[in-house]
Amino acid sequence: MVSPSSWLSRYQSGQRKQVWHELRQLGGRVREPEFAQEAQLVCDEMARRARHNIELIVDRLSNDGYRFHANNDDQTPMQAHIPPTPASATYADWLQQRFDTVPMTLMSWIRIVGDVWLVGTHPHWPTSASADPLVIEVERTGYPPESSMRAWLERRTDVPGTSDLFELPLAPDRFHKENTSGGSPYGIVLPDSCADGSFTWDTPMPFVSYLNWVFSNGGFPWPSGDDAQWDVRYRLVKDLLPL
Repeated sequence: MVSPSSWLSRYQSGQRKQVWHELRQLGGRVREPEFAQEAQLVCDEMARRARHNIELIVDRLSNDGYRFHANNDDQTPMQAHIPPTPASATYADWLQQRFDTVPMTLMSWIRIVGDVWLVGTHPHWPTSASADPLVIEVERTGYPPESSMRAWLERRTDVPGTSDLFELPLAPDRFHKENTSGGSPYGIVLPDSCADGSFTWDTPMPFVSYLNWVFSNGGFPWPSGDDAQWDVRYRLVKDLLPL
């Protein structure tokens, strides 16, 4: 393996896929002292790039007259991006204490990115909510972990064989985003000692891979059936950074 001391510089120079491959190959060993600090620096850089992308997308949508709103009949206005608050570090510490190991990418997201909610309606693309707009909510009260955790703990007690793994909910699924009946929330599996976490949506995939797919489509990765999507997407993806 290439020296871990070069991970960040290689990541910044464009060797992102290779660096993520090396980090994932380590599995839980990435927590060992010789790897952990440099691995966390890579995850922090990923989060800074993700925040750059989110701020660009939100700014462009706002300039278009996009209405960010809840996935309910009233279309309650929502704040699209909530940067990390003073409580973010406390919440990250709570997750770490509760689950022992939390993916480094999720910890970086909590500390650097914050919460994002792109569900809404575009004036020139009325079916935008059908395109599975990006939502990652870790702190916002829309998806508190306590109720989900209580149900999980009860299942572990009452149902023999219940998995020790917990899926921390981070977003409604694509059907609920457009205010229709759907499935389980998207989330990330805990505990996990790896650098990058397993993101569960239609199918499990690495969290960073999911984010790259979403950003490559301007934050709206699912085809909505409206040709207007592609014009909006073309403008949204400009200057977005790969993770």
